[in-house]
Amino acid sequence: MRIAVTGGAGFIGSHLVKALLERGDEVHVLDNFATGRPEYVHPGAVLHEVDIAGEEARTALAAIGAEVVYHLAAQADVQQSIRNPRLDADVNVRGTINVLDGCRDGQTRKIVFASTSGVYGNPPKLPLREQDPAEPVSFYALSKLTAESYVRLYGTLFGLEHTVLRYGNVYGPLQTAKGEGGVVALFMSRLRQGQPLHVHGDGEQTRDFVFVRDVVEANLAAAEKGAGETIHVSTARRVSVNELVAELRKLHAGEVAVSHGPARPGDIVHSCLDNAAAARLLGWKPRTALRDGLEATYRYWMNV
Repeated sequence: MRIAVTGGAGFIGSHLVKALLERGDEVHVLDNFATGRPEYVHPGAVLHEVDIAGEEARTALAAIGAEVVYHLAAQADVQQSIRNPRLDADVNVRGTINVLDGCRDGQTRKIVFASTSGVYGNPPKLPLREQDPAEPVSFYALSKLTAESYVRLYGTLFGLEHTVLRYGNVYGPLQTAKGEGGVVALFMSRLRQGQPLHVHGDGEQTRDFVFVRDVVEANLAAAEKGAGETIHVSTARRVSVNELVAELRKLHAGEVAVSHGPARPGDIVHSCLDNAAAARLLGWKPRTALRDGLEATYRYWMNV
């Protein structure tokens, strides 16, 4: 199968590209290396160095003619979105429109769109179901929710099959040590440098941490399943930042100091996603326990 992955030089994208190639697919990577890394591009993939916010992305996708397009490229930094909402919208909204147009021009059968648990904002109850109201509290979450709507309406108007995957907080090897979504990578980076783990707020904020290999398996399933659906990719388990610190103390031989600072604007307090729909529609369940995923990530960061 011919497949295109936008953001294929990024954290999740590079893991997905590797899995697709191992399955025997022809894989095309679209990335401008704004956050992705050239060394993450698998040598077996065809690289198209383009910016999804530019017309060249549409042209490239039209020429590729992929059967399935995974759209993972995004501006994913919450604080950056607050500092520069125009850039955030250019990448996440206009970029998604370019990708959709390229899919249409290239006669793509299906697009799988990577979204975020952040679209829900600070909900009154947990765990969240896909039918719960989305009330973003950052421009990043707003732009991803808007892009979701474009994907759905594009499918209705032009017959492009689609599945929207809303991720929990993905972590694992190759993740960039920046941004709220990369708290595990941030902590690993500071451990490697012998620095205190910096916690925003009191550390009682919770997240639904899901290991990258499990996320890849959900994406693989979505190529053929879940048409027209919005589906959570998550563990359905709440883990506080303080609990995360406690797990890292078990893994790390040295002292793990912690410093605290004020909570940041746009950060969500609690997040946990029900994943029953993923089991029903994709035949998917997370297989990696938090301790196992953290250990694999720790070994990657510490080169052990």
